[in-house]
Amino acid sequence: MSGHETPKGGVARFLIDNSLLLVIGAVAALVWANLADRSGSTSYHDFIHYDVRNLWGGGEHHESAPVPVADDTTSPAAIATDNNAEHSDAEHSDAEHSDAEHGEGDHGEGGHGDGGHHWYSLSFIINDVLMALFFAIAAKEVWESLLPGGALSNPRKAATPLLATFGGIVGPALFYLAGAYATGTQAELGQGWAVPCATDIAFSYLVARLIFGPGHPAIAFLLLLAIADDAAGLMILAIFYPSAPIEPIWLLLTAGAMALAWLLRKFRIHSHWFYMLGPGVLSWFSFYMAHIHPALGLVPIIPMLPSAVSDLGLFARDELHRSDTLNEFEHFWKTPVECILGLFGLANAGVVLSSVGTGTWLVLAGLLLGKPVGITAMTLLAEKGFRLQKPAGMDYRHVVTLGMVAGIGFTVALFVSVAAFKIPGPTQDSVKMGALLSFGAAPLAIIIAKLLSVRPGDDEAEEENASAQSDTAA
Repeated sequence: MSGHETPKGGVARFLIDNSLLLVIGAVAALVWANLADRSGSTSYHDFIHYDVRNLWGGGEHHESAPVPVADDTTSPAAIATDNNAEHSDAEHSDAEHSDAEHGEGDHGEGGHGDGGHHWYSLSFIINDVLMALFFAIAAKEVWESLLPGGALSNPRKAATPLLATFGGIVGPALFYLAGAYATGTQAELGQGWAVPCATDIAFSYLVARLIFGPGHPAIAFLLLLAIADDAAGLMILAIFYPSAPIEPIWLLLTAGAMALAWLLRKFRIHSHWFYMLGPGVLSWFSFYMAHIHPALGLVPIIPMLPSAVSDLGLFARDELHRSDTLNEFEHFWKTPVECILGLFGLANAGVVLSSVGTGTWLVLAGLLLGKPVGITAMTLLAEKGFRLQKPAGMDYRHVVTLGMVAGIGFTVALFVSVAAFKIPGPTQDSVKMGALLSFGAAPLAIIIAKLLSVRPGDDEAEEENASAQSDTAA
């Protein structure tokens, strides 16, 4: 993500630059779903499953024909009519249940047609098509971090944060699975183990700046950890959450799309549109047909885009002035993606408050306990076991606090909730609620920071003390 300037763009610019459209969308979904639940309305459900073909008059209408009513409602004919109507309603309910079992986003054995993957529903367009741009920007950050000067370019410097990332994935997964076994819900909830493994870069960054101050090394540590977590999350989604058994033959089309992008680069094609509308569409389609989550479909094309030869760092302001194709892609899509995230929150966060259940507590245990424990334990192992170093100016007060900050899962956690539990219902909703409540990591991190006497600018004070001691010794 390129650096944030502070333009005089008013409230709208503030909301976009701080990823608050996602929060607004999620809050609106919660309010809408709960009001609809209380009134018995299906308006929220109708919204997320809206058939976009209706916009051009091509959608299907499932309006039931009026049932003739006899004057004498007690007549055999009337009773038979009522019985037939009830039987028809039951059949319709069973059909809806069957559709739900296949899931709105499930390719299933029904193929990719109307009976399997409802490509025409609003939820599919948001989650599987538009969110591909979000994951493309995430992949851009991962790719740039591998370039010279990037956070992952120096294995020796990146080793400790990478081990901490490993702890921040394994820790939550173990806490989640242990809780599932302890509560006897392994069969029902076990597949959601990856939900608490996510770290939301944007929100964790904002909270970390508030706690540590803008120049603290803990922020760079957190951002590197979050980038590596994104990379791991992309792989987890692709490998562990296919929509149906993977069909590898379609990955040949992915390779062809990458080759086409490479040719465009060889011919010095600059505009990112050529890469997105050609190789990008082919790659997305190949993921869709291969049953790999299509939201990841643009990821293989990102390394093929012409880019700068070095990385200035995540949120570096100078990246706003770079005009290579990769940065051009992000500059153009950054604001639209924030709007897409608002739609994503609106389409996925609509769960009733009564949905809090075992899945909620398992996700929160993974994020609020597993994250800080895993990150702290692996950082300790890196230092004591492998003789690696933490960044200068960081001690374990900062590591523990940072581990709690990383417990804000939200965006990707919500996305994985839908990928892991494709059938809408109480189980999916309870896990979603855990992803939404992961915002609780923010106040907990602030409390931990106060208890451990972590204050903004601690690193600067420590540097001044070290400099004073050095001068005294001299």
